[in-house]
Amino acid sequence: MKEKLQALREEALAHLRDVADVQVLNDLRVKYLGKKGALTEILRGMGSLSAEERPVIGQVGNEVRGAIEEVIDAKQQEFQKAETAQRLQAEKVDVTLPGRKMTQGGIHPLNKVIQDIEEIFIGMGYQIAEGPEVETDYFNFEALNLPKNHPARDMQDTFYITEELLMRTQTSPVQVRTMQSMQGEVPVKIICPGKVYRRDDDDATHSFQFNQIEGLVIGENIRMSDLKGTLLQFMQEMFGPDTQIRLRPSFFPFTEPSAEVDVTCVKCGGNGCRICKQSGWLEILGCGMVHPKVLEMGGYDPEKYSGFAFGMGVERIAMLKYGIDDIRHFYNSDMAFLKQFATI
Repeated sequence: MKEKLQALREEALAHLRDVADVQVLNDLRVKYLGKKGALTEILRGMGSLSAEERPVIGQVGNEVRGAIEEVIDAKQQEFQKAETAQRLQAEKVDVTLPGRKMTQGGIHPLNKVIQDIEEIFIGMGYQIAEGPEVETDYFNFEALNLPKNHPARDMQDTFYITEELLMRTQTSPVQVRTMQSMQGEVPVKIICPGKVYRRDDDDATHSFQFNQIEGLVIGENIRMSDLKGTLLQFMQEMFGPDTQIRLRPSFFPFTEPSAEVDVTCVKCGGNGCRICKQSGWLEILGCGMVHPKVLEMGGYDPEKYSGFAFGMGVERIAMLKYGIDDIRHFYNSDMAFLKQFATI
């Protein structure tokens, strides 16, 4: 048995000497030292040895195992060093190279204008209210004093999904939903930002989807002068302290009286130029006192409470603020255009 162990040692060391692969090394470890390996098979015959021979053969077996394990461990370390060196060579980093410049993004001009408007009105005590973009005919029209077949519905060419579901044409439905949720409590003081949809042909000043912000105030003794003062403060904070406004009579089914609001031209300051067609004024939004029927449908007694509402297109505000002449610039992902606003 001693001779068998010595022969096994020589055989194993001869095979291990030429190993050049980790997988082959593991296979040889199993072949010679595994539970069913060659060394284990030989040592199983120790049961037939005498008591005097067993310690001697056991010692020789341990020496053979130790010699084989020593070579295997050395080969394992050799392979690990070679793998590490190869990875270092393949993954080396030239620390002398200049760093890669991180591209800094910016807020989209429309989002920036929305944020500015929200901050101004939050500073005046308003809260932000939101609602669904897919709206019912009731909230989009009927609750705003626009019953079915009302001629004023033609003012807004609507995307209908079904007879009762549509893409909202304004953010006014949020006002109605807010009034109903308040259950007659006052004050109501909200702005409603969001996307709206109308069947318009895209051109320099129109889009089938655009952003709108509407405002609503309800309480006791709310007057037209409160509306004018609110809009004047907003315009001066948005366009500068010298900005002035004027109100012209108009018609909206959900307000009475109604008015169009003009602002002094942001280009010439009211002196007259090509932008304002020499008038000194630019039309900017619509407003008015909330119609008594709208108050009733919102759950308020028009004999006790009054309110005002206004609505503006965010794109219109942004075009005036930044001197942009085509609404399509906001949506065509032109990086040269958008980079102008990266630091605004």
